[in-house]
Amino acid sequence: MTLTEKARKIKLLICDVDGVLTDGKIYIGNEGELFKAFDVKDGLGIKMLLANGVDVAILTARSSEILKRRTHELGITNVLQGQRDKVKGLGELLTATGLSPEEIAYIGDDLPDYAVIQKVGLAACPSNAVEEIVQLADFKSQYSGGAGAVRELAEFILKTQGKWESTLEKMFLHPDPNARHRY
Repeated sequence: MTLTEKARKIKLLICDVDGVLTDGKIYIGNEGELFKAFDVKDGLGIKMLLANGVDVAILTARSSEILKRRTHELGITNVLQGQRDKVKGLGELLTATGLSPEEIAYIGDDLPDYAVIQKVGLAACPSNAVEEIVQLADFKSQYSGGAGAVRELAEFILKTQGKWESTLEKMFLHPDPNARHRY
């Protein structure tokens, strides 16, 4: 099956966090507080998917209050943190959504994603993913994690599904004045 055929079937994008939605760096302040940076381009890509009926979920081995805030801000409701066994987490998402693996895209960057990325319909990675993940990926972003990789994948899915022009129309030419615009 071609990449285009795979992308047309996608109803859910599952994202890893560290190294995908962030650059993978974890900043720790003097008081032990954690800091992570998220790219607004990725946030907008997620908002565009959600506005077009393509759900987005988070599946990550780490847990943080920062991620909880960010996902709430973006409107992501399926957030599985602390998932050391990501295949089990994928199973939970399959059960919760009623989707088949072919209807799911997963974007990951490192070895903790190795098993789960092989069990979805469309495997994706940022440009700076480890070689083992790059070899498994159907879609390889030209952007690094935390620097637009998720946005590029979101646009590809929307364009492949014929939803790009309507996205531009409803979100940017004639936006809902009551819509939340935090990306």
